[in-house]
Amino acid sequence: MKKDFLYREIAENIASKIKTGVLKQGERLPSVRMLSKEHGISVNTAKRIFLELEAQSLVQSKPQSGYFVSPLAYLKLPLPEVSKPLPVANNKEPKDLMTDVYSTMGRTDLTLFSIGVPSGNILPLSKLKKEIILATRSLKEGGTEYEPLQGNVKLRRMIAVRSLAWEGWLKEEDVVTTNGCMNALALCLIALTKPGDTIALESPCYPGILQLAVSLGLHVLEVATHPVTGIDIDALKNLLPHVNVCLLVPNFNTPLGYCMPDQRKKEIVTLLATYNIPLIEDDTYGDIHFGAERPKCCKSFDTEGNVLWCGSVSKTLAPGYRVGWVAPGKYKDQILKLKFIHALSSTSIIHEAVGNFLMTGRYDHHLRHFRKTLQENYQHYALAISAYFPEGTKISRPQGGLALWVEFPKEIDTTELHHFALKSQISIAPGRMFTLQNQFQHCMRLCIGLPWTDELQSKLKQLGSLAKMLGQVKNTSE
Repeated sequence: MKKDFLYREIAENIASKIKTGVLKQGERLPSVRMLSKEHGISVNTAKRIFLELEAQSLVQSKPQSGYFVSPLAYLKLPLPEVSKPLPVANNKEPKDLMTDVYSTMGRTDLTLFSIGVPSGNILPLSKLKKEIILATRSLKEGGTEYEPLQGNVKLRRMIAVRSLAWEGWLKEEDVVTTNGCMNALALCLIALTKPGDTIALESPCYPGILQLAVSLGLHVLEVATHPVTGIDIDALKNLLPHVNVCLLVPNFNTPLGYCMPDQRKKEIVTLLATYNIPLIEDDTYGDIHFGAERPKCCKSFDTEGNVLWCGSVSKTLAPGYRVGWVAPGKYKDQILKLKFIHALSSTSIIHEAVGNFLMTGRYDHHLRHFRKTLQENYQHYALAISAYFPEGTKISRPQGGLALWVEFPKEIDTTELHHFALKSQISIAPGRMFTLQNQFQHCMRLCIGLPWTDELQSKLKQLGSLAKMLGQVKNTSE
């Protein structure tokens, strides 16, 4: 505990000096060995400090040169406001807008800032192809037979092994595989609710989750959310007497990208267990952490089997493979029964290939490069937004994940911006998609999972110019 406290103290001290301008942009920082010697800490602890500062985008590493203070464009841009949804259930989807935005999926003539998946250019495609071939050869009957109802044994075992990193202590028999994370979430909601029940969600929230809840006839209560620390626990407490189930994305939620502090995760797990309200945890983005360590999950603090932990490789490895899973705790029998009815079996070859990719260590090797790329992308986006977007723009400070939330001055309607941007071959995700209420019209989500190029920078510049034009037109008309 003493060493951990010292690590935090040193990291916070350097961060404070950067934020207050004591350490200037571009200034070289002490080497890892020098920091180790100066504070009497191990070299590994010193490295961990720099990784933590990198996660906050405060420092950047340069090969053979060391660590330097980052260009801190994002510090000039304030954080988005804490959301303030009304404490009433709603189900008003922006259906036409959703259809319009998601119809752009797969179009190669557009810059797809709107679709929250990584580009194939930053995924290990050739290695995955080899795993598919190997899986075809190794599986009985070439993978044409049904696999066990609970799912591929190798994949479940590797998910359980990986849970040790976040103190989940899962065993392979605790895990049920699914066809992607949305399938896992759907099975959980069908098992736990009936039409007319009420679900509590973060606000803003991933549109797919909102659509799923509405399609199941659920009333949706959106809960106030801070862009750095996540859901407002006091606001959640006030709603709990009316809630049947809670679904949260505590680690790098899209669109805000925050990582809920461990103490808050623990408090939420305890609170919901007290009310006997199940917690469905979507941990799709948990492996995409910019910091030195993978964050814990709400499932880490679950002692009663009340948390249904869901995940996938859709955002980290292969969106189209549809490989997901759930550790459903005490609801396992219900989930298995529903999987039997709705799917019976997952795709044997694909699940075997992903299980082997995890087992050989190739996944962790990929993740190290993948996370660094996304973090650097975020810094590039922040610089571009600072340079090209309208005055008064606010942005989130994601600690991981694939999303960047942008809040414009209120006169800029991002649904209008979406239509104008399409004419310039740019697709964005307007903020109104991330709520069932009348809010976030001046916000948008940008995907940072695209390779950074001069062309991408040019598209952000175009987007900023269009936003400025919309703002000027609105001000002139008033």
